[in-house]
Amino acid sequence: MKIAVTSQNRKIVTQHAGRCRNFYIFSIESGQIVSKELLELPREQSFRESPSHLPHPLDDIDVLITGGMGQALMTRLDRKGIKCVVTEEEYPENAVVVYLTDA
Repeated sequence: MKIAVTSQNRKIVTQHAGRCRNFYIFSIESGQIVSKELLELPREQSFRESPSHLPHPLDDIDVLITGGMGQALMTRLDRKGIKCVVTEEEYPENAVVVYLTDA
């Protein structure tokens, strides 16, 4: 499983998933985090700027965790089979652990 977490400042979970260009990508095996990497996208590849009908670098994730997102983005990701999770957790790794614990 792959989980992406919005982190525009590369420190905390950030709001505005559609505008975010920095994501931590967590690889999960047997319910545990096995790797974490930073994906930095150019502005034109943010969800807000990129056309929904074209391939996107985050198309292969299973879950997107963020501090906030609009309904249009939720619908777009749902169509691609990506689960959307809004969290109040401050730190990306904590948000993933809470998601895995609750799932």
